[in-house]
Amino acid sequence: MLTIGLIGKTNTGKTTFFNAATLLNAKISNFPFTTKEPNVGTGYCCDICVCKELEVTDNPQNSSCLDGWRYVPIKLIDVPGLLKDAWMGRGLGNRFLSIIGQADALIHVVDASGSIDVEGRITTPGSGNPLQDAIDVETEIERWIAEIIENNRESIIREEASSSLIEAITKIISGIKVSSFQVSEALEKSGLKDVSFVDWNLDQVIRFAAFLLPIIKPTLILANKMDILTSEDNLEILTKYYGRGFVAACSAEAELALRRAEKNGLLYYAPGQELFRIKENAKLTPEQQGALRYIERRVMAKWIRTGIQQALNIVVFKLLKNNMVFPVSDEIKFMDHHGNVLPDAYLLPDGSTPVDLAHNIHTRLVKDYITAVDAKTGIRLPKSYNLRHKDVVKIVTRSKSRQTKWKERTQQSGRK
Repeated sequence: MLTIGLIGKTNTGKTTFFNAATLLNAKISNFPFTTKEPNVGTGYCCDICVCKELEVTDNPQNSSCLDGWRYVPIKLIDVPGLLKDAWMGRGLGNRFLSIIGQADALIHVVDASGSIDVEGRITTPGSGNPLQDAIDVETEIERWIAEIIENNRESIIREEASSSLIEAITKIISGIKVSSFQVSEALEKSGLKDVSFVDWNLDQVIRFAAFLLPIIKPTLILANKMDILTSEDNLEILTKYYGRGFVAACSAEAELALRRAEKNGLLYYAPGQELFRIKENAKLTPEQQGALRYIERRVMAKWIRTGIQQALNIVVFKLLKNNMVFPVSDEIKFMDHHGNVLPDAYLLPDGSTPVDLAHNIHTRLVKDYITAVDAKTGIRLPKSYNLRHKDVVKIVTRSKSRQTKWKERTQQSGRK
């Protein structure tokens, strides 16, 4: 399962985002270090389900289909707020930086309203500096990576002498999901590809880490609290600095309110949609009515959506470049062996083949693999075929011989 880490300073709204995306009740407050242990839960990325295109009624098993949208689970980790010099152990220290190493990508939640100070304490909206807040957190992660490399200097020098610089560095930091290809790319971009590690100084180590971070942990800057007026100018500043494709706007509190109201049967709302509708018999308090009017006016009318679901989709489909692929056993009725229509949806990175899909389903399918069939067209697919978003694929495997089936039945009978 894909893992996305939620990072940012204290009080930016990370835990509110986490609760909105997972509907778990992680504690929320305005005190620094409310989150003292990482919260782990399940969120979902989504796109229009192929059931509409194929004109079938699906029966999802490993995912969900809601109003024609397929929601596929992903793992979310809410990392405690980071302060300046966290890599040196300040605050909750680098104990939680290591959690970031297990993520495939990051959502960096920033208080776009400028309502927190340099220490992460709540202050007057507009008095903070969201761009500097974002840079501070990135710097902590870069310095943490640099520290890992610097602390293993002798090991890298020895390994480089017997293999290569790429392999030497990869071996040291492979535990934070780094491949040799990514190390090679960072060496190229940092201009250190042809410089022996024995000649690197600390500044060069830090420069390498700065180029490596966005390669190994694609990051979306999420401008939160967009319902507050001071956020709009800061959103423009963040977008200008990071680029439009790496910044998104959201109101985590608005999404959490809508999801809780929907869960309590007060309104109709699907995550990521543009509208919500109050149920006819819903008994809303004056406070709830006021909150919904505020969300309608300051969030939906201004930004169209709350932005939470869109942030997850951007990370999965744009930054990580994953495709949603649907495996079936019956390419005519789009069913599995149990009669479930379009039962599963898998997230696979660009460049994945039918063999990769088979491996994700079950390793046995790889061993018995013969070919794959595009269920939409009936065309056989070569092993090297690059799967596309919303492909529906049947994996064709060798049939078990009578002798193998008899042996399996005998073994099962013996266990009974």
